[in-house]
Amino acid sequence: MTQTTVTPATTTTTPSGLRSLYLIRIVFSLIWVALVFTTSASLVSTDTPTVIAAVLLIIYPLWDVVATLLERRMAGTGSTDRVSTINMALGLATTTGMIIAVFSTIGTALLVFGTWALLSGAVQLVVAVRRRRTVGAQWPMVISGGQSVLAGATIAATSASATSSLSTVAGYSAFGAFWFLVSVVALSIRGRRVGLEA
Repeated sequence: MTQTTVTPATTTTTPSGLRSLYLIRIVFSLIWVALVFTTSASLVSTDTPTVIAAVLLIIYPLWDVVATLLERRMAGTGSTDRVSTINMALGLATTTGMIIAVFSTIGTALLVFGTWALLSGAVQLVVAVRRRRTVGAQWPMVISGGQSVLAGATIAATSASATSSLSTVAGYSAFGAFWFLVSVVALSIRGRRVGLEA
């Protein structure tokens, strides 16, 4: 992601590179959502995760780490990018926590997922606000980050509820894919305007 100060890593992040990465994230999220809905959506908080559900729950935060690393490399000089380092550390910690949680109950996994969604949403919000000056068209990511904070808090708070299920996190991921798609459109429109003004 971006840095907490204006550095070359921030300025070299390009709209076209972000569009490509966002498209990859959209495809991943849609495939993940489809797999959750077709294999695990009926699992509720008191259930023990199936093998498929466990794999899906572990892969999701791990993929976010990979996507953040890709974005960091795309920026060019990512070694000093503190915000992305924090985000990757959160993702790795969540992956570890999820590996433990899937041996317990869906409710435990939802608590881990919700906590991570809240924290990673806050990071995304910070990144989007900082990036809007250098890249622009970041309002969808601002909304998405804020939504992630609220959704994560809700998922964590209701994780022990008898009605909580994996369909909740599938819905969360689907909304995330939607906002990435809106970002792709917004970046494309901004790119065309800049091209016309050049």
